Amino acid sequence: MDSVRTSSAPATPIPARVRVLIPLPLSDAYDYAVPEGMTLVPGDIVVVPLGPREVIGVVWDDPTDPAIAASRLRPVLEIVEAPAMTASLRRTIDWVSAYTLAPRGNVLRMALPVSDALGPPRTRVVFAATGLRPAILTDARRRVLAVLEDGFARSTTELAEEAGVSPGVIRGLADAGALAEQAAVRDRPFPDPDPDADAPVLSPAQKAAADDLVARVASDSFSAVLLEGVTGSGKTEVYFEAIATALRAGRSALVLLPEIALTAQWLDRFEARFGVRPAPWHSELPSRERRRVWRMVAEGKAPVVVGARSALFLPFVQLGVLVVDEEHDPSFKQEEGVIYNARDMAVVRARASACPVILSTATPSLETLANVESGRYGHVVLPDRHGVAEMPTVQAIDLRHDTPPRGRWLSPLLEASLRDTVENGEQALLFLNRRGYAPLTLCRTCGHRLQCPHCTAWLVEHRHSARLQCHHCGFSGPRPEKCPSCEDSNSFVACGPGVERLAEELATILPDARVAVMASDTLTGPASVAELVRQVTDHEIDILIGTQVVAKGHHFPMLTLVGVVDADLGLAGGDLRAAERTYQLLAQVSGRAGRAERAGRVLLQTYMPEHPVIHALASGDRAGFMAQEKGARLEHGMPPYGRLVALIVSSTDMAAADRYAQALARQAPRQTGINVLGPAPAPLALLRGRHRRRLLLKAGRDLPVQAIVRDWVARVPAPGTVRLQIDIDPYSFF
Repeated sequence: MDSVRTSSAPATPIPARVRVLIPLPLSDAYDYAVPEGMTLVPGDIVVVPLGPREVIGVVWDDPTDPAIAASRLRPVLEIVEAPAMTASLRRTIDWVSAYTLAPRGNVLRMALPVSDALGPPRTRVVFAATGLRPAILTDARRRVLAVLEDGFARSTTELAEEAGVSPGVIRGLADAGALAEQAAVRDRPFPDPDPDADAPVLSPAQKAAADDLVARVASDSFSAVLLEGVTGSGKTEVYFEAIATALRAGRSALVLLPEIALTAQWLDRFEARFGVRPAPWHSELPSRERRRVWRMVAEGKAPVVVGARSALFLPFVQLGVLVVDEEHDPSFKQEEGVIYNARDMAVVRARASACPVILSTATPSLETLANVESGRYGHVVLPDRHGVAEMPTVQAIDLRHDTPPRGRWLSPLLEASLRDTVENGEQALLFLNRRGYAPLTLCRTCGHRLQCPHCTAWLVEHRHSARLQCHHCGFSGPRPEKCPSCEDSNSFVACGPGVERLAEELATILPDARVAVMASDTLTGPASVAELVRQVTDHEIDILIGTQVVAKGHHFPMLTLVGVVDADLGLAGGDLRAAERTYQLLAQVSGRAGRAERAGRVLLQTYMPEHPVIHALASGDRAGFMAQEKGARLEHGMPPYGRLVALIVSSTDMAAADRYAQALARQAPRQTGINVLGPAPAPLALLRGRHRRRLLLKAGRDLPVQAIVRDWVARVPAPGTVRLQIDIDPYSFF
């Protein structure tokens, strides 16, 4: 590959050998010789030999090893024609690797896209007017030349569409000399948002909050701040002012959202404020668009990016502000590959980029509140809803007394409230965090439960697709005609409700109501989300049934009633954060009600109205609930007031997993302040065909757990048939 060197890094030459980090599961960079006439600096993307292969790598800042003889070094083959990786991103990669104990090469792999994005920019053929008039000037030709009067060249397809002509007209004008072919870069820059396009009128509380954030951005230095505001208080409009300040200074902005489903209305709000849409980044992007976004970010031509957690590793040149919206959301934790929390790593990226990070939410995590209390983070509060909207009333329905009819899941009070809401021309939301029709299918003859063959999980029935599916590994199949245990025919029965079953119940009790289901498996991508959001906003839907994807971020002015079908779901089990997560989720979904002029109401169906979570929601006493959670964590030395590290052993061979887990337990660190629990079968003891065992290290905040765990696992190398995952600060315990 012939290429021309481009680099934005400092032009201080490195000696005749360099250290190159390769995006493979390797912790160390390798030494390579620099050929005569080639100049390299840290951050340059290069092609190097690795065994019999040629691979992409990045020149790293590590010192080379003088003990390696120059004669043993293989040469760097060439420099890739792509912007060099910035020092701030290299520092972030080093930090994430050291903190998570993931190989640096694996972290680097998240920062390098598919190889298609590396290399010279792609070009396309466009046409521009030459000023010559053809001898024959038809109406179609006049329209083409009129389109080009603005001075912008266009492709054949673009010209034909804008002028309303066939491609043959374009070719005829080119043959006549009236149009000239030009080569244009295919990866078009993203349009510049106008920070002054439609600045909103902020309330006094919003203005005070915005002024704080604007001052932080203007300082061109790192800081972290919690932007806390009740649902509907206008947090997005407030942090938009921080983004506008960064844009005025010629710097870029990154906004992280936990769910693709949140982007539809967010993008509309951004466009209304800044006149254009930002660059998106998420797993659903086509490969061509991913290439474009990565290239434009690296070249400083994507001023604002909104994306999922992986957007943290995009190659921003001058990051001016970083926003983590819904900072409490567990979706920011990546559970596979490099295991990290994007909220926490956003703070690291902002520090390396010398810019502020804004953590925005209505329900802050206990970890973030602890950082506020310690003075590490600032705190900006919006205590009231914007405009005339008020917080909804919240009422617990005790299902022990207001019991649904047999075979149904909606209590008489909730059913009557739904009917009144629809009759009043308003909208309702039913929330149940269970996809599909039913979470469990069993044989009524012998009690056999249909389980995934690859996971310790029940198969979920999806009646619309006539399939049973595992939501952990993706396995699916038809419901068997006979029970595999007793061989009785037609004996299976669905147990418990999912969102599809609620839709069936509504069709019975409110047959004229327009009902839609919003769940991750009913949404095929951002376009389908945007269309469903439009239907609700335009009041083409009366009742929306949804899982957690409807719980946050959405603004539906006519939605006045929220019914939580099973408020107790999530409170059972031994998860450290079960109560906190349930409170956050239910508070967020409650916040969808009454966000405009009409008052909102929330009904929580529960068998435990006395539970602290239900009591806090009904009474509005969030501070009391969080104080109770804090006290329990402090008493037991649990995060954020203690440290946890999970070690997950897995293998397709159960005996091998057990042997290695026991070997780790025998070598567990034994020192004051450390307690190791396990090994024990994981709650999902079989996942995707792998048997799983867990060990949990518990330590005080002052102990260097990374060094302790690194030394521990080094003493017990994993055999080839066993995989070991290390989860620093685990968020889930499945």
